[in-house]
Amino acid sequence: MIRRPPRSTLFPYTTLFRSVKRAEISNAIDVYVLGTVGQDMATETWEGFLENPPAQLNQQERENFIKKLSGVALSSDAFFPFRDNVDRAYQSGVRFIASPAGSTNDQAVIDAVNDHNITLVFTNLRLFHH
Repeated sequence: MIRRPPRSTLFPYTTLFRSVKRAEISNAIDVYVLGTVGQDMATETWEGFLENPPAQLNQQERENFIKKLSGVALSSDAFFPFRDNVDRAYQSGVRFIASPAGSTNDQAVIDAVNDHNITLVFTNLRLFHH
């Protein structure tokens, strides 16, 4: 099941994402859900990604949505190279991660999942190649 924050259905996905990179899309959604538009991303930049920007979530809407996030699984065909990736995933209810092993920073990722009581499975299969 895909969990979407209130009003996110107003994001015009079909036309928005043609000219915006995947990382920018992710960041735009992230700052919207966290309520940090104008802090972590300039309001003008955030609005520029959207044809019809929705109203910001109020604190109660944000808290209600975030409370519903638990037991979320996250996978990647590339590495989770830094602890902050795991810390951020935890904020979104992630409790299970599948990732290939082999990053030079695997131990920091292992420490982070242990700190957050997240189950980590190394698949030993890396599908992402440069």
